[in-house]
Amino acid sequence: MEAQSFSVKRAQVEFHNFASMGQPERVLESYSEENKRRGGILRKHAGFIGPMTPFLEIGANAGHSSYMLENEFGADGFALDISADALRHGRFLMQEWNLQRAPVRMAGDALNLPFADGSLRFVCTYQTLSQFMDIEAVFREVHRVLQPGGIFLFAEEPLLRQLSLRLYRCPYYDTMKPWERKLYDWGLLGYVVRDVIGAHQEESFGIRQNHTMFLRDWDTLVGKYFASREYDLFVPQRGWGERLAMRLARSHQRTAQWLGGTVSAVCRKAGTPPPSAWNSDFETLLRCPDCHGALARDAEATLSCQSCSYRAAFESEVYNLIGSKERAELYPGDREDIIDFSIPGHEKKLLGNWFDLEGIHGNMYRWMGARADAVLRRVRAGPARLRIRGHASIEAIPGEIRVVVNGAPLQTWKLDRNGAFVVEADLPEAAEYQVEIHAAPVWNPPGDGRTLSVNIGMIRLI
Repeated sequence: MEAQSFSVKRAQVEFHNFASMGQPERVLESYSEENKRRGGILRKHAGFIGPMTPFLEIGANAGHSSYMLENEFGADGFALDISADALRHGRFLMQEWNLQRAPVRMAGDALNLPFADGSLRFVCTYQTLSQFMDIEAVFREVHRVLQPGGIFLFAEEPLLRQLSLRLYRCPYYDTMKPWERKLYDWGLLGYVVRDVIGAHQEESFGIRQNHTMFLRDWDTLVGKYFASREYDLFVPQRGWGERLAMRLARSHQRTAQWLGGTVSAVCRKAGTPPPSAWNSDFETLLRCPDCHGALARDAEATLSCQSCSYRAAFESEVYNLIGSKERAELYPGDREDIIDFSIPGHEKKLLGNWFDLEGIHGNMYRWMGARADAVLRRVRAGPARLRIRGHASIEAIPGEIRVVVNGAPLQTWKLDRNGAFVVEADLPEAAEYQVEIHAAPVWNPPGDGRTLSVNIGMIRLI
């Protein structure tokens, strides 16, 4: 079983580019709430955890919980995420929250952590493990980089729910249909949906999620790699439908089996930890993602492997320590087969009927009317698919996207929910693709002279 496919990694990079700071005020409020919850877990288990320097947060997103570790808990360490774009938003967090300390931020792969064996005292991750089809592969990497006696904290990971008909995937609350919201408020929606409410949005981007773990499965996996552990269970209590089940279950553990929820675990590796140490030469804790050799840092702060040609510059205060082959594809820059509206120069591939560039913090997009045109050119041989990422406002629902390529109809997709959407279709063999995007219905925003349909953030070949 492949732990995580390249297409999923690419989808995660795109998703964070779209979602991390698209609505700053709303996101900052969400990050603050998450840090309160996560800080509570750390304080509750502080005696078991002990010193946290040096730490690593895997799947850090913008790094908000790593900033909490630095500024509230006085720890030193690293924030790692597959998305370099998300991590760069840390500068915005420091400004808005008036923070003085920052983690070392690096793009990296949880399946190939750029850290030496036994280099870290504390590793944590939140809402991340379920994005791997083989969760044990991440456990092996974490166990490798932890010092003897080191701590692995994973939190907010989903528990498989027994009481569910598993009929379909359901979106987040703000994109639910009226009848879904009513069932959600009553505490009944969880009895019919397939897995975690909200998983639909990530799935629509191509992020595959693993919601197959009951509590006993998590405990078996933890016991395989760690000598001791402490758990916290969080069970949903949405409306009378779930509160009634909690009363009938009569125990917190049985309620978690019936209704699912999330599990947090603090796990200790066997052995006696060495004395905690941290200095400015953080590169001594790292290893090359290509050959696993030692890394050195030069006067320009660039990291270079001492055994191969691997290099990682300090770009916008973030290191990209993903393996060379995947890094080249996950971060291709301005290339002829990609129109990324967040990258300067993309406009030369637009043929017409686009409105001005809008958006902030990486979530850049252009509105279109009934039709907009662009051109993509092949940069390598082999089968190709067209991938379009956009966003539909409530005024465009129900609606449709119809694509014509090189004068021939490609495919039509129905849009039945507002919010982000991704559409894909196989392309015929050609050196160049003239892409027409047709969208309906069109609408006129109040006080705006434009006629709009949907907005688009990326068009690319995959």
